[in-house]
Amino acid sequence: MSTQEYRHIVRIVGNDIRGEKKMVIGLTQIKGLGYNFATAILDTLKINPNSNIGNLTDENVQAIEKLITDPIAGNFPAWFLNRRKDIETGANLHLLTSDIPFTLRNDIERERITASWRGYRHLSGLKVRGQRTRTSGRKGGAVGVAKGGMAAPVKKGGAGAPAAAAAPAAAAAPAAAAETPAAAPAEKKE
Repeated sequence: MSTQEYRHIVRIVGNDIRGEKKMVIGLTQIKGLGYNFATAILDTLKINPNSNIGNLTDENVQAIEKLITDPIAGNFPAWFLNRRKDIETGANLHLLTSDIPFTLRNDIERERITASWRGYRHLSGLKVRGQRTRTSGRKGGAVGVAKGGMAAPVKKGGAGAPAAAAAPAAAAAPAAAAETPAAAPAEKKE
């Protein structure tokens, strides 16, 4: 252990990381850093990935922050970054923390405004990357075949017979009611 005292909370790129976490796991708590990226940072700086974050010196924390914020200066390849060939600048970037959802929202909004096919899919809430939608990706209510015809089968005999006999009588009643008002004025005129 170094001459520096153990710290219970280490602040790296605006994130508080508990000191008892291992180096790799602690760095992956920063949004935008995955396991492979954290391992590459620790390998570049020659830091033991199995030691605790609380054992880092101030110089190590500053070196980690410098590599995280500018990985191209640390000779990381472009394919290792999470935003290559940015639409607005054309540069290779590595986004961190709140920049990730902000940039994602801007990208989706740009696609909607330009009325691209991906924009239409985002607008409708459908899958964007060419996946099947016949069976998966269903949101909202149930999708299926509507039932047609009778809801329940009619029983032969006692239960179905009175309802069937009452139906023609009910149909005849409105026809008789319609004839009476027309006949009544004709009788008054005579």
